[in-house]
Amino acid sequence: MSSVLPVADQRTVARAALRLIALDRRSVVIILALNSLVALAGVAGPWLLGRIIDEVTHGGGVASVDKLAAAVLACAIFQTFLSRYALAIAYRFGERTAARIRENFLRRSLALPAAVVERVPAGDIAARGTTDVDAVATTLRDILPTLLIGFVQIIFLVAALLLLNPLLGVIGLIGLSGIWFSTRWYLKRARPAYLKEGEANSQLAEELAATTAGARTIEAFDLAERRLAAGRAALAETRRTRLATLSLRSFFFPSVEISYALPSVLVLLVGGLLYIDGHVSLGTVSAAVLFLRQLVGPLDTITIWIEQLQSSSASFARVEGLAEIPAPRFETRLPEGDRIEVRNVRYAYDEGRDVLHDVDLTVQPGERLAIVGLSGAGKSTLGRLIAGVDRPGAGSVTVGGVAVAELPPDELRRQVVLVTQEHHVFRETLRDNLMVAAPDEELRRALKTVGADWADDLDRDLGEEPPDGAQAQQLALARVVLADPHTVILDEATALLDPTAARTAERALAAVLHERTVIAIAHRLQTAHDADRVVVMDDGRIIEIGTHDELVAAAGPYAALWHSWHGHEPA
Repeated sequence: MSSVLPVADQRTVARAALRLIALDRRSVVIILALNSLVALAGVAGPWLLGRIIDEVTHGGGVASVDKLAAAVLACAIFQTFLSRYALAIAYRFGERTAARIRENFLRRSLALPAAVVERVPAGDIAARGTTDVDAVATTLRDILPTLLIGFVQIIFLVAALLLLNPLLGVIGLIGLSGIWFSTRWYLKRARPAYLKEGEANSQLAEELAATTAGARTIEAFDLAERRLAAGRAALAETRRTRLATLSLRSFFFPSVEISYALPSVLVLLVGGLLYIDGHVSLGTVSAAVLFLRQLVGPLDTITIWIEQLQSSSASFARVEGLAEIPAPRFETRLPEGDRIEVRNVRYAYDEGRDVLHDVDLTVQPGERLAIVGLSGAGKSTLGRLIAGVDRPGAGSVTVGGVAVAELPPDELRRQVVLVTQEHHVFRETLRDNLMVAAPDEELRRALKTVGADWADDLDRDLGEEPPDGAQAQQLALARVVLADPHTVILDEATALLDPTAARTAERALAAVLHERTVIAIAHRLQTAHDADRVVVMDDGRIIEIGTHDELVAAAGPYAALWHSWHGHEPA
């Protein structure tokens, strides 16, 4: 069963954002300072135009008007160049912060316990590390600088408006209050509506993918009408949810546009009356209207990016969710010896029915142990517990007296290595894929040991020339030879090799790992024949332990397995 990775709450996301800002506070201070100067230059323009109107109204000279006009031009040029410089610094800040988010995510992903990684929904970590991180990075690089500039401009423009004439300023702000109410109404309804639209889009994509992938089955069993009906239902739901979000936008944006015009109208009406009564000058009214019109730009930017901010905030919450997973506690003591002991172990997946029941087992250093049994007997689960991938629900699994699952990762892999038939091949050279900094001769010797005759060129790019399944298994076994742990657990590690190659590889490993412990979860009983001892499991319990000859002579479950297998495959 799969579990769901956590999502960080809003408070955690806010703290994470503040930490990122604190790491680059110098850039943030510079960005704020430059944008404050840009906003001041923007405020100076309308005020100077108001002065020009007053000069003309009162019969001022051409020289004074020219000076004021030159000042307006200087402010515009200053504002343009300074804003470009501030935006460039903001973009660099965004890229650096996005890089930190990616690094943090990668570090946290690599630190996740293997058991957690294996049980989360397929693709969840990948989606968080790509789509979600990219969404946050885009916001930091493109949206956040623009919004920061917008907020600074709004603060200075509002302050300038109130200083110019408090009465006109208050009237203008009252007119703008409609934006607040419209935005609050929209945000309350937008998030659930967009979540439903996303769910509908996912369902539609799933229906299309399933229909495409199962085309032959649909044709063979005449299921076309049923699949068409399912597709139409998914399309109808997608259409309904998109119309719902469209209706929200069709109300929100027109209401905001009206709110932009209303303050200017109110200021013109009230300002006109005050001008007639001689309480304000024509230039003051004009400057107030220009300030309000200048507010439209940053306000429009903020309202347009509200949706993207919501999406990015949700993405950041998913990215930061990895930090919510409790960090495993590691044992500080080092193992005293290589003896592995399994005592009274019980284990269940996700609080379900126990798949191991009171298992007791001791593995001596240097022993070659085979674990056999029918499918579902609990062999692989026991191997995972011994390798420290999972923790027992009850009982203990120790190496040298220390709990295996509580060893630090670097120490654990020096003690025990689990090799399965699932191996990752990196898009790098063969040399890099061996993952050990060693002389080429040592690398070639390890490859030769596991029968990898194809691997003669260490500079071969495995991204361009990927190995097949059997070659990938040989590569994984070569990694084990180079890692040289004291205990190796082989769980179907040679399943993709033909029987002869598998026996050759296993015997080669046994020779190389002489005096090392080898635990083979055996699916070919020839492996059990070559082992020092054989453990037979059934329904999560150990039912027999002994040498191959002893168990065959006992004529019990192992003997039945041996005779059944031996009757179909030669020894």
